[in-house]
Amino acid sequence: MKVLTIMRACSLVFLLAAAAHAQLGGMMRQGPQPRGLFNPIVGQGAQYEIQSGTGNKAVVEIDIVGKESVNGKDGYWFETVMTGTQMGNMVMKILTVPDGANTSVAKMIMQMGSRPPMEMPAQMTQMAQGAHQKATDIRSEADDVGSESVTVPAGTFSCEHYRMKDGSGDFWISDKISPYGLIKQQGKNDSMVLTKVVTDAKDQITGTPVPFNPAAMMGQQPPR
Repeated sequence: MKVLTIMRACSLVFLLAAAAHAQLGGMMRQGPQPRGLFNPIVGQGAQYEIQSGTGNKAVVEIDIVGKESVNGKDGYWFETVMTGTQMGNMVMKILTVPDGANTSVAKMIMQMGSRPPMEMPAQMTQMAQGAHQKATDIRSEADDVGSESVTVPAGTFSCEHYRMKDGSGDFWISDKISPYGLIKQQGKNDSMVLTKVVTDAKDQITGTPVPFNPAAMMGQQPPR
């Protein structure tokens, strides 16, 4: 039972971390992934409605909630919040360090519902690295097909329209929105639209992070 608990918890963290800001919850893994061009501005963010291929809908907010130096470079705390899950609000907070076309992940903290926040171990941070890099710069996998005006629930925006080279979807990006610039995403069977521009983003992690504990994540007492 102890081994099974750890395996289940690690599996859950892997799925959440691999999505990292896409992230948070099974429906998100089936639906579109937030992507664009990374434009971190502390205190700003965006809220989206996501519709998966199964017709399920979810609301996710993606904010920049802080900034700190990492080995002499600027790092930004990138926080994704998904509400209304079976475990309550789920928050993933990632310290992201942009470096030209590359992006690294220095730290990752996750909080599930009312459980204490947990700092993920180094191997989990490394899992998030690749997914985060792909999410923050879409240009290597998409063609710019021109400028367009796009209207979504949050308003009307002048966007660059990017089309994935593999035909999987289209993205409309504006440099007026942080952190991805994403205004709208349309896949073959799913979609993601901007519903609110956040201008007063605050950290939603509550409490002091503790080391990762698989038993605590699964809502159990630590094994003795």
